[in-house]
Amino acid sequence: MKLYRNSKGKWRIFINYVLGPALFAWLSWSIYREVQRQPDLAAAWLQVKSALGSSRIVWLLAVFFLAGMNWALEAIKWQLAVKEVQPVSFSRAFRAVLSGVSFSVSTPNRVGEYLGRVLYMDEGNRLRTIAVTMVSSLSQLLITLFMGLIGLLFLKQDIVSSQLISAFWLLGLIWAVTAVFLLLLLFYFRLGWLIRITEKISFFNRYRYLVEAVGKTETPVLVRMLLLSAGRYAVFLLQYFLLYQFFEVRIDALTVCWTVSVGFLLMAAIPTVAIAELGIKGKVALLVTGIYSANKAGIIFATAGIWFINLVIPAVAGSLLILGLRRFFKTPDPV
Repeated sequence: MKLYRNSKGKWRIFINYVLGPALFAWLSWSIYREVQRQPDLAAAWLQVKSALGSSRIVWLLAVFFLAGMNWALEAIKWQLAVKEVQPVSFSRAFRAVLSGVSFSVSTPNRVGEYLGRVLYMDEGNRLRTIAVTMVSSLSQLLITLFMGLIGLLFLKQDIVSSQLISAFWLLGLIWAVTAVFLLLLLFYFRLGWLIRITEKISFFNRYRYLVEAVGKTETPVLVRMLLLSAGRYAVFLLQYFLLYQFFEVRIDALTVCWTVSVGFLLMAAIPTVAIAELGIKGKVALLVTGIYSANKAGIIFATAGIWFINLVIPAVAGSLLILGLRRFFKTPDPV
């Protein structure tokens, strides 16, 4: 027993004073290196400086405020999702979300986000948290698919006229998105039914404890998560509109809504690493939003601004939280 305690103590020392700082250094360097690689940073900075001295600074400040609101809504949604596994406070959920962003920047399709979040759960609950976190992510994907589908319908004529895609393939895309959306929507609201089916399969029986909380998620909770996801989506759209104003991309609010929605839809279908998204996001924005504005530089700068404010800054903040890694290895951990 004494030997076990000594080993455990040495492991905690390693976690507190070696692994935590090492993770922080690695994440910080990764973020810095990727930011330095992004194109047109110097030109973007010059335009930002010129706008800082004008009344347009209000738009930029509003975007920063909305970024905080965005992650606050995500924290509330995750807090709601994990309550069947373990109740957590808003403060703890917010920190978990930021840590998840930090881990996600170097992983394909942000899968590292799950690792960053589950570390804030008590031992014994971390694996069980992954399934409910995936349900939370699914609610956001459903909103993205729905809004992207509406955007395709509204912009259909303009997209075809600009020769981005033929009418035949665009119609095929619309039907494909519709099918995927309806299938996932059915899956989302029939989680308990699906869990009961898998329980009858002996292979899945041994892993049943990992998804039990998903089966207990009630329909009102699922609806609330969808509404919170819709709220986050509205924040994203408003951020884009404000930054387009800041960089003098003259597009009306409705057009911004549908072009950004189509852009989000396309990004959801492209496998990528979060920290490397900027180049792809810029190309997608130019293709779709470029139909309605000749200010190509403004579109790129606005896209880069959203990427930096919504991803890089929270990732840096999340990496700072990694320094407190020792909290992840206390049992039980207070809410």
